[in-house]
Amino acid sequence: MAFWITLQKELYEFMSESFLLDQVQILYGPNQSVIKDWALIRNGKIEAFGNEAKREGLKIGLEPISSSKLLLAPCLVDPHSILNNPIKGKSENLASLRKTAANCGYGQIALIPTKESYRDAPEQIQGFNTTNSDVIIHLWGSFSKSCQGKELAPHADLLREGAIGIAESDSMIPFGLLSRGFLLGEIGVSPILIAPRDLDLQANGIVRESVETLRAGWHPDPTISETVPLHGLLEIHKQFPNTNLRLMNISTEQGVAILREAKYQPMSTTSWWHLIADSKRLSPTDLGWRVTPSLGRSEDRLALIDGLIEGLITAISVNATPIDSEENELPNDLRPPGISGHHLVLPTLWQELIVKAKIPIEKLWEFISFGPSKILNLKEECLTLGSRRWLLFDPEKVWVQNRKDEFSPQAANQPWEGRKIVGKVISCGLNNEISSVD
Repeated sequence: MAFWITLQKELYEFMSESFLLDQVQILYGPNQSVIKDWALIRNGKIEAFGNEAKREGLKIGLEPISSSKLLLAPCLVDPHSILNNPIKGKSENLASLRKTAANCGYGQIALIPTKESYRDAPEQIQGFNTTNSDVIIHLWGSFSKSCQGKELAPHADLLREGAIGIAESDSMIPFGLLSRGFLLGEIGVSPILIAPRDLDLQANGIVRESVETLRAGWHPDPTISETVPLHGLLEIHKQFPNTNLRLMNISTEQGVAILREAKYQPMSTTSWWHLIADSKRLSPTDLGWRVTPSLGRSEDRLALIDGLIEGLITAISVNATPIDSEENELPNDLRPPGISGHHLVLPTLWQELIVKAKIPIEKLWEFISFGPSKILNLKEECLTLGSRRWLLFDPEKVWVQNRKDEFSPQAANQPWEGRKIVGKVISCGLNNEISSVD
């Protein structure tokens, strides 16, 4: 053990630019199996694999690092999160988001429109990507003007300007307006992201209805706030089967059951937090009760994991919704809903899905990288020579969650402050030297 700790120390000191990994676990890309081999990273880029990596690494004087417990894999992709004030946000902004993403291996993040930060005009799709950052920010355009659910936004113009697809905040819009947008056909083959969440049926509920919710005194959110709109969305998708509908944030056991029985199954996402937390796992003082969609029961959490494994759910979203310190100090029933923490997603999902549920590494990457790319209609991330789009993960690295850490998100609503976390991205090739905005 002491020997491995020494190797770890040497490795982390060596992570800056160039290193030679001996028998590291490598996942090259989708539909491939993890193998163990040599890998050479030079000046932050993938230089070589296999015997060539060994030969070239030794040739330039690099000391091989025993890496059998580490994983070299493609970057992660977040299909939807929220950033209300991209430039001057106190809770989070583009610069702080990119900084965290580059450090924890998220190479692409897609942002959905909200009523505070809607994108219903072509000029609102510009200016989000920098010339020097490898972290790609995608923008979902608004389905309706100002995300009000009353008039259609100019879908064709938004897509032509570069929107990754069309979405509508994190709740339902009227079915009539949705059908009208589908019928017009301006969206074409681009993805359409809609959350099956009915605000009227939710009736200000905070936590999914259950015995634990009632005992804790939370205002319950009935399951029908998801199942009723979900049935409606599946019916609309049946009428327009050629549209690329994406279901956002499936969160209940009943929702998974509805997908299982559906003749037409659109791609769908679920939030990482709903796979980690439930109403039995959190103490009354824990952060993370107040989220969108509402936190569920343990039965919901386990059903979501089953839905992923069965292929009913396509991808895991971060669904980050940052809030500032002042908002975070409000009581749970007054605090804006949401949780943040891109850097916490991979370590906690590794523990939950690989260590506990025993799914293979390849499957986890399908959920957090390749599947999210499919949601966005993008080519999947993969490891290629000369690329900086890689991450190196140590599943045994123990560290303490501290939101004041240099590479943590700026948001105040990060869970597990001061707790030990197992697993960490110890190096990533993504460059984030931001100097200008396009």
